Amino acid sequence: MADLLRDVQVELRNMITTNVKDQVSRAYGQQLVAIMLLVLVLIVSPIIILLVRKIALTMQNFTEMVAAKTMEISREKKKADRLLYQMLPEPIARQLKGKGQVPAESFESVTVYFSDIVGFTKISSQSSPMQVVTFLNVLYKLFDSRIDRYDVYKVETIGDAYMCVSGLPSRNGDQHASEVADMSLDLLQGIQKFEVPHIKGQLVQIRIGLNTGPCVAGVVGTKMPRYCLFGDTINVASRMESTGLPQMVHVSDTTHELLAKTGGYKLEFREDVEIKGKGSMPTYWLLEKVGGISRALEINTPGFFDANQLPEFMNRDLYNQD
Repeated sequence: MADLLRDVQVELRNMITTNVKDQVSRAYGQQLVAIMLLVLVLIVSPIIILLVRKIALTMQNFTEMVAAKTMEISREKKKADRLLYQMLPEPIARQLKGKGQVPAESFESVTVYFSDIVGFTKISSQSSPMQVVTFLNVLYKLFDSRIDRYDVYKVETIGDAYMCVSGLPSRNGDQHASEVADMSLDLLQGIQKFEVPHIKGQLVQIRIGLNTGPCVAGVVGTKMPRYCLFGDTINVASRMESTGLPQMVHVSDTTHELLAKTGGYKLEFREDVEIKGKGSMPTYWLLEKVGGISRALEINTPGFFDANQLPEFMNRDLYNQD
């Protein structure tokens, strides 16, 4: 009996020993795996951190680049819009950008301005092409700087002819005649002592014609779209200019009526003038605005062609060309 118990005891001890060894061996293996994993994590973690930082920096740089490109695109868009708004009235340009086309529109009453340079053909014959371009550029930059103070739209310049209109594309009631009248007197005041740059002592004189009436306006063309005016009102305004006199504002009867209604202007009946295609029409001289023009732009015109006194808005490089 004692031998049997001893054998069982030995057998149990062997089983327990074997089991303990197996468990110790497994625990050692698990510990070894854990140590290897820990070492691997310690090795890989800095690499992961560096990669994450690099990705973060790349994303930050990309975000900054996108923001910079967005700002650049916005600036270029504003430049393009400014150029477009110089070619077309802003409301028309926005409509053209949005819909791709602008239907023609009728206006019941607008006032059209035409002017040209007296003796321009003779001046051109005495000048080189570059001198003519320089002369017109300087003169019409002066005009452009002044008309911004009035509710008018510059339609175009063709050679020495300068055309503006008030009352479109944004209607302004009966104010269009007074806006154009004030602008006309302002322009005459601005060139009283204005000399042709390359002809010393040659003062510039212009003829101005105004007419009021209905017209149709619309965008013409697709490659170089222009906002054009159509109607008899434009033709009569052109005739007012061509039949006028130097340094005078020649106005039609319709413009005279509207200015008389507005009040504050001194006008003088000229005579009935024979207008091609219209017959005899009463016309008037616009002499002055009572009390002066409050919005007139004060510029020292006698010094325009002194290189040291040129106004900032003028192109010195263009002026200084031979």
